[in-house]
Amino acid sequence: MSVDVIRKAFQATEEGFFSIVSKQWSIKPQIASVGSCCLAGVICGGNLYIANVGDSRAVLGKLVKATGEVLAVQLSAEHNAAIESVRQELHALHPDDSQIVVLKHNVWRVKGLIQVSRSIGDIYLKKAEYNREPLYAKFRLREPFRRPILSSEPSITVHQLQPHDQFLIFASDGLWEHLSNQDAVDIVQNHPRSGIARRLVKAALQEAAKKREMRYADLKKIDRGVRRHFHDDITVIVVFLDSNIVSRASAVKSPTVSLRGGGINIPANTLAPCATPMEPGTT
Repeated sequence: MSVDVIRKAFQATEEGFFSIVSKQWSIKPQIASVGSCCLAGVICGGNLYIANVGDSRAVLGKLVKATGEVLAVQLSAEHNAAIESVRQELHALHPDDSQIVVLKHNVWRVKGLIQVSRSIGDIYLKKAEYNREPLYAKFRLREPFRRPILSSEPSITVHQLQPHDQFLIFASDGLWEHLSNQDAVDIVQNHPRSGIARRLVKAALQEAAKKREMRYADLKKIDRGVRRHFHDDITVIVVFLDSNIVSRASAVKSPTVSLRGGGINIPANTLAPCATPMEPGTT
């Protein structure tokens, strides 16, 4: 396991999806406008690798022994045009395009279309030959582009796990629009593990309802398609770390977990042996 291995995995995922787009373009052209953020975490050899494209986020709950507090530590870097450094990066990559980022309806968007600057898919903004009819007009740019506008290159961080690292929260931007990192960590720390991801989603929806001056129960009654105007989609995974295993992880040299792929054939020695000091939280 290494940063390079993770980077290659993201590249393989991107290439695999592009292969589908190229094969289906003639019968399903709108697939060129389909894309996704991707947030991945790998624990191996006492290290936690976090890789991200898009605006999902990974947050660590870290115990401060002196005070007993559990503090939030953000581990991922986000790629959303609302962030000034992301806009600066886009301008640096596209110095000849003054419209690379546009403020539209008070929201910064890449080419006025999409908020994220990196993703898996969204081929219509990566390969000019897929930004044309019969793609819907709302996705087509007026002028052809010479270089990819979006990227699938992940931002990767490596964190050496410590015994005071308590848990990890992986969530899409829908959660973080309504809860701060510390708010989310406090909820996980102060409630039972069972159903904790569901509790985080509910807390975010309650905040979304409050911002619209409506009751949570009334928000839940709104049709899901219409509810996108009230809040973004929300996906949450909470992983609890076992400090006893974490403290021994760096000394583990042999595999502590056996993996078998379902429905696919994985060549021998494809997966590197990893120590896995974690316990998944229930949703």
